[in-house]
Amino acid sequence: MPDHQSLLRRLQDHGPNSTQLVGFLTLVVSGGILLLLTGVTLTGTITALIFLAPILLLTSPIWVPVVFVIFVAVAGFLSFCGVGVAAVAGATWMYKYFSGRHPVGSDRVDYARSRILDTASRVKDYAGEYGGYLQSRPKDAAPGA
Repeated sequence: MPDHQSLLRRLQDHGPNSTQLVGFLTLVVSGGILLLLTGVTLTGTITALIFLAPILLLTSPIWVPVVFVIFVAVAGFLSFCGVGVAAVAGATWMYKYFSGRHPVGSDRVDYARSRILDTASRVKDYAGEYGGYLQSRPKDAAPGA
């Protein structure tokens, strides 16, 4: 008999408490309601398509151009807004950079600028060394001349 009592005690220790049980019941009820609403929505959508499809089919020569024009207008407006936001962000970044407030990424711009200046200086030195050599050589005539 003591084995049964210890088994019951172990089951009670590992079983869910009342808070977990209420949470689980809430989850089940909420899930059931959402599943019911999903079924009602799907049924309503299919019913509406069945009854409205003939009307949509008969008036499609009107709707297709209208939808296309609306799509192009919305796409153009969103593109305009996106480019505008990018331009304002870039102008703000450049203002902060040139006013010395060091925005994000300014260290990479400074590094790239120093690399470009170093490369330009090396090219200038190289041209100074070998430029005279190239100008002093006699020019070869073209083979057909």
